[in-house]
Amino acid sequence: MIYLDNAATTRPDEQCLAEAAVYLKEKYFNPSALYAEGYNLHRALGGARESILSHVADKREYSLVVTSCGTEADNHALFCGGRRGNVVTTLGEHAAVFSAANELKARGIEVRFAPLNGDGSVDVRELLALVDDKTSLVSVIHVNNETGAVNDVNAIAEAVKAKNPRALFHADGVQAFGKMPFRLSRDIDMYSVSAHKIGGVKGTGALIKKSKLVLKPYIFGGGQESGLRSGTENVFGTMMFRLAADRAYADIARSFEHVSALNKELWDRLDKGLFNRISPEGGSPYILTVAAPGVRGETILHECDDAGLLIGTGSACSSNSKKRYSRVILACGIDEIAADGILRLSFSPKNSREEVIEAARILNDIVAKRREIMS
Repeated sequence: MIYLDNAATTRPDEQCLAEAAVYLKEKYFNPSALYAEGYNLHRALGGARESILSHVADKREYSLVVTSCGTEADNHALFCGGRRGNVVTTLGEHAAVFSAANELKARGIEVRFAPLNGDGSVDVRELLALVDDKTSLVSVIHVNNETGAVNDVNAIAEAVKAKNPRALFHADGVQAFGKMPFRLSRDIDMYSVSAHKIGGVKGTGALIKKSKLVLKPYIFGGGQESGLRSGTENVFGTMMFRLAADRAYADIARSFEHVSALNKELWDRLDKGLFNRISPEGGSPYILTVAAPGVRGETILHECDDAGLLIGTGSACSSNSKKRYSRVILACGIDEIAADGILRLSFSPKNSREEVIEAARILNDIVAKRREIMS
């Protein structure tokens, strides 16, 4: 099996699993318990939070709230940060932000959506035009999860603060964390990350926030996560996240170079008479989105599955939508014929050149045969 749907989820890192297993089998205690074993876990969790945080931010200025996933982190940021005036975001956001923004709208908060460029990045000029002195929150995705387009969130945050210093700035960093060298600037107030996108396990994410930023709790109860997210801590998931993040950042430059080569190899080998490139050349190398106009992406996906190649047609979190076409792809200005044939091929450092060569062969063969049948 060739797995090229790593933007949806990655295989848990086996070495990290082996190391973290102790927190399932032996150190299974409640970190809030008063006996020594519980207290020791409480301290270990504190170290894990600082370690995860240290890869992108200064622990003297930021803190980290462990969540159940990136979606929860996004929801926490929007519902606790966008409580007055207006909220500004983009048409290219992950469903976790886009749906939360629409819920804020239903609750009476004015929400303004900035348009996209053709590659899926936000039109920064139009975004800034939407920011005024009543804007309470601006949320911009760091790496577009459907096209791989990269938004310069540090520069955008600086420009937003220049217009309204009181506006909070949040970025969904789920497709960037552990994949691209990056440090948060002081203009970013909140940043969402997820474990299972980098070899961790599902059920763990985090909201990185300015330490001085006062947020209301998102889940109430026993006061865990400094009172911001109650519930018995997921020790195994958090420790696994730390280990996976440490491994990802230890090799981040080499992995970036390797994945860039895989991305180029696959695109070079795809038949340009069958496929159009959607992803920008300068986007994240971890995502290559193409269109096979005239052939349904879902049909290609299932035939690839039969051939031993697993790929995506866009955001896995939007697969339950009843809409035929991706709203993000349409917002890029892509017509419905091409949008119907969208394929998202996403990589891991563990993928090989041999795999992408075979993937290209399978894709070329399937789409060519489909075109023959339809002609």
